[in-house]
Amino acid sequence: MPFPTLVLAVLLSATVSEGATDRPRARDAGVEIGILAPGPLNAITDVAGVTVGHATLIEGNTIRTGVTAILPHSGNLFQDKVPAGFAVANGFGKFAGSTQIEELGEIETPILLTNTLAVPEAMAAAIEWTLEQAGNGEVRSVNAVVGETNDGFLNDIRARRVAKADARAAIEAARGGPVVEGAVGAGTGTVAFGWKGGIGTASRRLPASLGGWTVGVLVQSNYGGVLSVGGAEVGRALGRHMLRDELAAGSGDGSVVIVIATDAPLSDRNLERLARRAFLGIARTGSPITNGSGDYAIAFSTHQDVRRTPARRGAVADVAELPNDLTSPLFLAAMEATEEAVLNSMFAAEPMSGHRGRIEALPIADVLRVYRAGR
Repeated sequence: MPFPTLVLAVLLSATVSEGATDRPRARDAGVEIGILAPGPLNAITDVAGVTVGHATLIEGNTIRTGVTAILPHSGNLFQDKVPAGFAVANGFGKFAGSTQIEELGEIETPILLTNTLAVPEAMAAAIEWTLEQAGNGEVRSVNAVVGETNDGFLNDIRARRVAKADARAAIEAARGGPVVEGAVGAGTGTVAFGWKGGIGTASRRLPASLGGWTVGVLVQSNYGGVLSVGGAEVGRALGRHMLRDELAAGSGDGSVVIVIATDAPLSDRNLERLARRAFLGIARTGSPITNGSGDYAIAFSTHQDVRRTPARRGAVADVAELPNDLTSPLFLAAMEATEEAVLNSMFAAEPMSGHRGRIEALPIADVLRVYRAGR
């Protein structure tokens, strides 16, 4: 992204995103999801080696969009591919690269999230970045992995503002450590359950007796239903939910993309199973996974012994694999982390005015009142 655009985005964010600037994460506010403990950061970056970067575009009164990049490791992703699984709950959307993941069970580029009409630019950035990496001089085919949700209420999506340079900026900004959440990157213009959505993340770490593995999740929340927080029907209590108006048949539509990372040595087959379990977390937030929603999950393993290195691709190789009987705790971890990641995306997001109107932030005090009353 050109430097002046970055400056403009930073300068405008304070005036466009009105309201509190120090909003707590769900757990910090007292909302406890599930029974498993989170990792130190409660983020996808608790899985060692995983990095996240954002490019946020906030310009004038109409541009509210961006790109988020997730890199499974800091090496050459094309040469050291990671096993992966892909799952769809409802396919009203676009997820570039999914068929090759389903066929070969591996990822060879950064995972990029953006808006619906910016998928081509994000793909071009991922391809260009991959071709430029040292050791890829003879590469002639790249499977770019790009997911999307439609941010067309707050963002003038038809302007197609996201450029290849913006997606490159997100990749190059990827770092470990805490992940910025809310109205940032690919979550800049998204809406969830009628309130401001965005990027959210969470993690779970299994006890040593169950392997000590970590599962981290990052979501781009842009969907609806009847918001539930830790089992409390917040959307119903606050009067903002799908079908509140009997004529609003499509009021729960939208999309969500879920990215799951783990350090457990899982095969691509079991990573697909892990990806499916993330939708249980989406359901627990109150989504019926509607007809007009694009609900996608992609899971990968960073474990060194399951990477698809050139040596392992060229001969029969011994590969570590967690057996089926030990996967259930990971399934629970994916469900819990997905649910909490969605809540974090909404807790962090501030109110925003944009292309077609204004979206309020989740009223945290009211949410906590309903949550505590329901316990």
